[in-house]
Amino acid sequence: MTAVAPAGVQFHHGSLVIPAGAVHTTPLGYDRDSVPIGAPLPLAASAELVHRLSGCGEVVVAFEGKLGDTLLALSGVRAVLDWLRLRSVRVAVRAVGPYAGLITRTGLITKPQPTPPSGWRAVIGDRAGIEAHGSEAVVSLVLDPAAPPCWSSDGRAHPDLPTRHYLALERRLGIRLPDTAPFAPTLATGPNNLVEELRSVGWLGGLTVAAITATSWPERKDYTAQRYIELVEHIAEAQQAQARLLLIGGNPGDGLRIAAEAPRRHVQALRIDGMPADGLADLFPHCHLIVGNDTGLTHLAAMARRRDGSSPPVIGLYSRHSHSKWRTGLPHHHAVATALSDRMHQGDLCPVRDAIAPDTNIHMDAFPTAALAQVGLELLNGVRP
Repeated sequence: MTAVAPAGVQFHHGSLVIPAGAVHTTPLGYDRDSVPIGAPLPLAASAELVHRLSGCGEVVVAFEGKLGDTLLALSGVRAVLDWLRLRSVRVAVRAVGPYAGLITRTGLITKPQPTPPSGWRAVIGDRAGIEAHGSEAVVSLVLDPAAPPCWSSDGRAHPDLPTRHYLALERRLGIRLPDTAPFAPTLATGPNNLVEELRSVGWLGGLTVAAITATSWPERKDYTAQRYIELVEHIAEAQQAQARLLLIGGNPGDGLRIAAEAPRRHVQALRIDGMPADGLADLFPHCHLIVGNDTGLTHLAAMARRRDGSSPPVIGLYSRHSHSKWRTGLPHHHAVATALSDRMHQGDLCPVRDAIAPDTNIHMDAFPTAALAQVGLELLNGVRP
């Protein structure tokens, strides 16, 4: 952990190990390393859940809510599918809803299978997805980001949401599941017409930075396009190179819109608004650095991988929510956070769930562009800040 700005703003590396005693945690109840894969845990399983899942012939993965919550909850889907495989329960698995394409790209659903002649239906998803698709289910599993605590075992804390979801279901299902940290699945990249078009007109070849301007909470999470441009200007000047900046907005329902910003001395910027998440999963791996606020597209950027399995570094900006909980847990997904965010991390608190009054002094201007540029430069140069 290294201070990068005044007023307590801190950098948190994606692979940082957090001691259990440093944050508020709930003991997992067993040492995962000492329990063989597939062996019973020293905890009682949820007998009813095990009984119903054991009789399932179909699993439906149904998410209808926020993109970020969905992506961070997919490790819970992985836990159930891992358990079914260990128990040799043959099921057909399918994804439905607006994120079905993304879920398929994680590899969690390997191939379509015919539904067995008998068996129940299980639905895994968020509350909206289960309300939409769970009417005929014999068991429904709600993956609520507010539910699983920050677990601790082996002297360390496990605060990120993918780990929380996976370990919570491992405990309920009662056997040691095979996956290990980081538990978040990644998204395979593929060919994309827009990516190829950008490449053909000279983009994506040199130093390319993507900045997430989309946010569900503009008054508190909007770093602004101007600040992102200034940030990349600092990086380009330090590297004595021309940089290209992709300003990534949201609202895919309004249609795709691409517009060039006025060129700067060291930066050419392009606004891309309304590009579907599937397309962004193809675009992000072509960037060298990604910066964004705590939002679903930043989580998506962290989970998108190149064809060789690598991923560009991603920096999340956390002014109010816990920087450790609202990350993927992947080693290239870093955080720059305010002191308030660090307190939310330490106490495993949520300003919304725990009704913590807004701190009027905490805004996105807590992150100076020059300090963020230094973090970005060190990551680009392969140096751990």
